[in-house]
Amino acid sequence: MTKTVKVHIFLKPGVLDVQGKAVEGALNGLGWPGVANARVGKLIEFDFDGEGDTQAEVKRMCETLLANTVIESYRIEIG
Repeated sequence: MTKTVKVHIFLKPGVLDVQGKAVEGALNGLGWPGVANARVGKLIEFDFDGEGDTQAEVKRMCETLLANTVIESYRIEIG
């Protein structure tokens, strides 16, 4: 059975998010001074038609290729 998988990847707390800072600065400059602590991540979405434990397989994908686990954390959604 095919499942839709979403993997949300963000830099870990304490890792400087240069893109997030740029977005925050731009929004502040455009008149939204209440924006703070902006973080930019990525979303990887795909269909998966695998056997067995989908959660475990996607976790292996993240640990092997999709996320740099030294500086990034991830969250998996399976629909």
